[in-house]
Amino acid sequence: MICLSKNLTDEYINKFAHGADLEIYDYDRALDFDKPILIRSLGKRKLIKECWKLGKTFYYMDSGYVGNFPGQLNPLGYKLWHRIVKNDLQHNKIIDRPDDRWKALNYEIKPMNKSGGHILVVAPSEKPCKFYGIDKNKWIEDTVKEIKKHTDRKVFVREKQDREIRIKHTIFEQLQNCHAMVTYQSIAAVESVLHGVPAFTMAPTAADPVCDKDLSLLETPTYQEYDKVYKWACHLAYGQFHVNEMKTGVAYKLLMDDEK
Repeated sequence: MICLSKNLTDEYINKFAHGADLEIYDYDRALDFDKPILIRSLGKRKLIKECWKLGKTFYYMDSGYVGNFPGQLNPLGYKLWHRIVKNDLQHNKIIDRPDDRWKALNYEIKPMNKSGGHILVVAPSEKPCKFYGIDKNKWIEDTVKEIKKHTDRKVFVREKQDREIRIKHTIFEQLQNCHAMVTYQSIAAVESVLHGVPAFTMAPTAADPVCDKDLSLLETPTYQEYDKVYKWACHLAYGQFHVNEMKTGVAYKLLMDDEK
């Protein structure tokens, strides 16, 4: 594997590469190698799409699914967990995994709330909008309009804010007494399902196995069975890695174990 680090200064790529004793190059040589490449951020959308077009194997790194908000294992809400996905942007299947990594996260899966009131719309941020070729404001407008065709519940829109603001005012505040959450492809869908709120997504997400896609079902969302959500969560836990696991080579070893 070749690790691509913007200006050779990408903190997380460099930690992963040093821990696994892998070569690091800048993005100007991205397609020069026969080996798989490691990419970070949707900002590399042209390269990702070129890899898909050419059938070139790549690994994609971005924010982890669970553990980056303030909690028992991360009191200050640092960005400690990062997902790494082979040939895709999200882990969008359920694969049988042990539950040791999920248990280590010490994260609660809440029962599905069947008595919520409002609809929460979580807007996409700039990078996914560019990746998928959508206009954020138009998506919000069209989505809210479509929602109102199927329900008369109050609709609240959550815009993407700077991380400092998101840490102080987490999505979980708005998921309280929420009937359903609607988003384009945000990790908010993962957070919503784990919080017991049915999720609807418009583009591929890690929550696809446990969410709905058809907004006409807003009044009758799928209330996921706990066992299915647990199995899904265990798989996600095997697809994200703590920065210490990246620095020590554990993340690379777990990725390569999946290749056997």
